[in-house]
Amino acid sequence: MFWQVVFSIAAAHLTFRRRQTIVSTLGVALGVGFFIATSSVMSGSEKDLTQRLVDNAPHITIKDEFRTAAKQPVFLAFPDATVKLTNTKPREYLRGIKNYGAIVEELSQQPGVIAEAALTGQAIVRYASKDVGAAIAGIDPEKERQLTTVERDMRQGSLMRLKTASQGIVIGSGMSVRLGLGMDDLATVVSPTGLVRRMKVVGIFRTGNLLLDEGQVYMLIKDAQVLLDKPFIANRIRIKVGDPDNAEDFAARIESRWGYRSESWQEVNRDFLGLFAIRNTITYSIVGAIMVVASFGIFNIISTIVMEKRRDIAILMSMGFRARDIQAIFLVQGAVVGLIGMLMGWCVGLGLLQMLASVEFTIPGMSEKQGMVLDRGFFQFALGGFFSVISAVGAAWYPARKASQVRPVDIIRGAA
Repeated sequence: MFWQVVFSIAAAHLTFRRRQTIVSTLGVALGVGFFIATSSVMSGSEKDLTQRLVDNAPHITIKDEFRTAAKQPVFLAFPDATVKLTNTKPREYLRGIKNYGAIVEELSQQPGVIAEAALTGQAIVRYASKDVGAAIAGIDPEKERQLTTVERDMRQGSLMRLKTASQGIVIGSGMSVRLGLGMDDLATVVSPTGLVRRMKVVGIFRTGNLLLDEGQVYMLIKDAQVLLDKPFIANRIRIKVGDPDNAEDFAARIESRWGYRSESWQEVNRDFLGLFAIRNTITYSIVGAIMVVASFGIFNIISTIVMEKRRDIAILMSMGFRARDIQAIFLVQGAVVGLIGMLMGWCVGLGLLQMLASVEFTIPGMSEKQGMVLDRGFFQFALGGFFSVISAVGAAWYPARKASQVRPVDIIRGAA
């Protein structure tokens, strides 16, 4: 019974100043709608890029190098010597991961881990008097299809044809267009050592990334070892783990176990991941400011009602309403405006998401038009609704508190 009276009085106050109520509600609705749209774009783009980083490349890469340069023996033997030795040159050694086969086998035995030895380098691909610089990747096709998405990106041929074709290569669509290379054509591949080999195109992929599509070439690791004159050598071990979030810890254990530099996908892309945090902070601050501005409208309308209804408040208190009951009436007004604004804001947010989903644009470095990746999860709507109600009730709190402090005797005497 009490709450029925509270809601009826709150509804009467809001409808008494209908125009201000509508404007305040629309302000909350627009704040919620823009919050949903903005957070959906930010969250969707972040998840999409993270997913691309996780799926398109190995989670961990072991390189044939060390994180810190080895100290000279003289420095180890005499760490506190008073004579300084300068112009020392580190000892040269044959690049490559020693005993890489045993490392791959040991890693592959761990649950959920896929490991592949690879040899990477540079070469020139020549066809019809045209030359293109290329990054060579000698791989195991069976494992490569599990480590990356190159098999899904194939437009012609197959990655597995590398195992059946003699001297086969897989190239990107950009290189195919630039050189005029098609399926089953023979291209000349020239290594930095001057070794020249005729190799057959057995597959063409297209990722949409110009850097990969125009400059990446895959071949069997044994063919790469011959081409680059590095027999029985691998300079990369590429690893995929069951849980990508644990890649950084797993990479640290690998590096402490074998000493070679082990880079997780988080370490390689730390700058990107850091930018996400900065971007989200700026975005949510701006959208939060919109909600604050909308809450000022609620503050204004309820403050006005309190000023105009002081005599009514005094009568209610003389009839037995306590201070907290009066405060509840005005807090309910703020909550009602917030709830109605939340529902309207959800509709505005859905409309904005539909508009954003139809937008296409070209990203520098990508050969295909891209659409906005949106996160349409329930979380965005729930968070926007939560902020709308909290800001509305928060804006109503001070006027409600002032209303509860009215002294009915003074008001009634003044009116008399």
